Amino acid sequence: MTKIGVLGGIGPEATGEFYTKLITKLQKSGKIKSNTDFSQIIVNSIPAPELIYDTISDEDLQPYIDGLKELDSLNVDFIAMVCNTIHLYYDRLQKQVNAPIIDLRKAVHDSLKKKNVKSVFVLGTPNTIKQGLYKFEGLNTLEPTLEEQKQMIDAIFLFNKGVEKENQKDLVKKICEKYLCKGAEVVILGCTEFAVMLQDGVPCVNTIDVLVEETLIKSSSE
Repeated sequence: MTKIGVLGGIGPEATGEFYTKLITKLQKSGKIKSNTDFSQIIVNSIPAPELIYDTISDEDLQPYIDGLKELDSLNVDFIAMVCNTIHLYYDRLQKQVNAPIIDLRKAVHDSLKKKNVKSVFVLGTPNTIKQGLYKFEGLNTLEPTLEEQKQMIDAIFLFNKGVEKENQKDLVKKICEKYLCKGAEVVILGCTEFAVMLQDGVPCVNTIDVLVEETLIKSSSE
């Protein structure tokens, strides 16, 4: 039986979304005959800082490293990190643990290629955008302005606190619609909070869904 490690809590609602979607996919797979057929899933929901600002320090990253090491100590077969920005540090984090970590960047790229997408709008944190987490060769990439990035940071922060959540959704959706009108075929929801906010209404690559699919593939191959 596969033992899956999940690094979550960043934020908690996105982690809950990931877990629920993973269980639903397993149920629909036809492989679950009884409760004993589910994989063991260990969710480590860490109280880590949101990686939504321009500068991310070693101190900011330490809770993520500690959380991964905790999962690794439980001998999980692999780890899924329910956060986009943290994948900027994928190579560094993988060196900290023995268990393989799912590479979300590669999974998103594979998804775009399968759909033959040529133009995208990337919705993400400032570092995700600045460091080009979802910039790929041969793909036209549209990005939000600095002012829009600031608005989106505020939306993530307030959404995680549960403040006027519908207003945060509407703000982010309007930004997406602007760039879809400018020629983007899909929106890459490059932050798990955005993947929770915008489940309907805009053509998108939902990174939570991509991570769920990769988790299923990985669990089947173990």
